[in-house]
Amino acid sequence: MEMHQIRYFLAVAETLNFTRAAELCNVSQPALSRAVQLLEEEVGGLLFRRERNQTHLTDLGLLLRPRLQSVLENTREAKAAAQRFLTLDEAHVTLGVMCTIGPRRFMGLLADFQMKHPGIELRLIEGVPDSLGDRLATGELDLAIMAQTPGLPERFNSRPLYRERFTLAFPAGHRFEQMEAVPVAALKGENYLRRVNCEYRDYLAQLCEERDVGLRVSHVSEREDWIQNMVAAGLGVCFLPEYSAVFPGVQTRPVIDPEVWRDISLVSVAGRRFSPAELTFIDAVKRYRWAGQQEVLAA
Repeated sequence: MEMHQIRYFLAVAETLNFTRAAELCNVSQPALSRAVQLLEEEVGGLLFRRERNQTHLTDLGLLLRPRLQSVLENTREAKAAAQRFLTLDEAHVTLGVMCTIGPRRFMGLLADFQMKHPGIELRLIEGVPDSLGDRLATGELDLAIMAQTPGLPERFNSRPLYRERFTLAFPAGHRFEQMEAVPVAALKGENYLRRVNCEYRDYLAQLCEERDVGLRVSHVSEREDWIQNMVAAGLGVCFLPEYSAVFPGVQTRPVIDPEVWRDISLVSVAGRRFSPAELTFIDAVKRYRWAGQQEVLAA
């Protein structure tokens, strides 16, 4: 059953005249009649009863008319939806964001993207690296913004966005406030707040151990907002990426001896074809000038 056969049938059902139906469909009358005949052969029965100059729908034709009308309307709607999607009028991108990445750096990008592409809905889903990787692999996520960690599976491609250094976060009035930067060894004796989802947690703990800093862990949480609230309340200090400090009362200083940095990347599944909306977002990310970066991301 082909769409033109359905259109021709519905035109005849509307006009009850093969000649007028052919004119409406902009085809010859023999071509329209042949198409209707083929449709009748396919459904296994007559759709019209032709009596002299009058044409009537048969019971089978009456039965199929609303169903074929629905098929035609749904097909048109599907084509229109596809066109809107392809022209970025009603498209979406599902973006995973690693939960330890602070939102502050992305507000400019998101505002600029929305202004230039109002028809693309950006859906943000937060998660830990393993969860984001699994959801990328299954197609639940289109793209993800993650810290570039060693051992990223080969099935993923990553596009570096910017570098971010680690800081020490502490409450106002803390002794670290008088320092321009905080050596790792200076944490000795401090109450420490452990961020469960920090992907550098083991590495930072090793740095402390190498400098004979026995971390006195006072609280542990997987919630970044809870950790920062506890810092502001004076319950302890913690390592924190520089762009993640967003709560009032949280003070930060760069970590030194050694400095600790992480690379933030846009991650996708290698070899997977991108939709027009995804390509548009990737292009926007590549062109965006991240604060503090010297160069626009290379293609």
